[in-house]
Amino acid sequence: MYYFASDVHLGAGDELSSRRTEQCFVRWLDTISADAEAIFLVGDIFDFWFEYNKVIPKGFVRTFGKLAELTDRGIPVVFITGNHDMWSRDYLQRECGVEVVHTSRNITLGNRTIHIAHGDNLNIGDKPLLRLMNSTFRSRIMRKLFAWLIHPDIAMSFGQWWSGKSRKSHSQEQITASSLDFLIDYAHTYKQDNPFVDSILFGHMHFPHKHKEQGLEVVFLGTWDESSGSYAVSDNEGNIELKTFQ
Repeated sequence: MYYFASDVHLGAGDELSSRRTEQCFVRWLDTISADAEAIFLVGDIFDFWFEYNKVIPKGFVRTFGKLAELTDRGIPVVFITGNHDMWSRDYLQRECGVEVVHTSRNITLGNRTIHIAHGDNLNIGDKPLLRLMNSTFRSRIMRKLFAWLIHPDIAMSFGQWWSGKSRKSHSQEQITASSLDFLIDYAHTYKQDNPFVDSILFGHMHFPHKHKEQGLEVVFLGTWDESSGSYAVSDNEGNIELKTFQ
């Protein structure tokens, strides 16, 4: 089986709730390891993540240990970065054996091809401020200035504050199925350019949903909290099912 999860936001909230969310996520990883052929982490696994050359954020040792255990057992883990953890570099690869991907990824299962993307910077042409923020935060120059000019303690405090502000603003929105239309529109365009794709899977929106029409399936992953998490699972033929772990 192939498993997909996103928007765990490890490190969000107070220390106790963050620890409980991590424990829930690690229990899920442990549970699915019984039959997982591959695991795809589809962005925003961390609420804020920034790697210096020799410094990473403290915490998350349970997650790192479990990921290393899974890859040591030969289970591939692919991490497609999101807008909260786009500044990932090679730490997870070197220490935990996780493949870090900064773009989307296609996988073929049976006769079906699944396109996987976090979804944060897609079809936002009508949102100039959001486009500016995306290009700024993804800039190599900005990344280097952030690393060179700001002490890690200050940088992490600022990053956690900014991520928390963004996440809270997102959570206050009334997300419905219609809120997903801009990504469904993107899926139509992508399908036209890539007719071999059968399913497109997104994170980012914190709203588990499956949209199906003739020749195209669009799957949205949900989010995680202290007691439950949304994920998707696919068999070897590419049949995707949304589930909840509690």
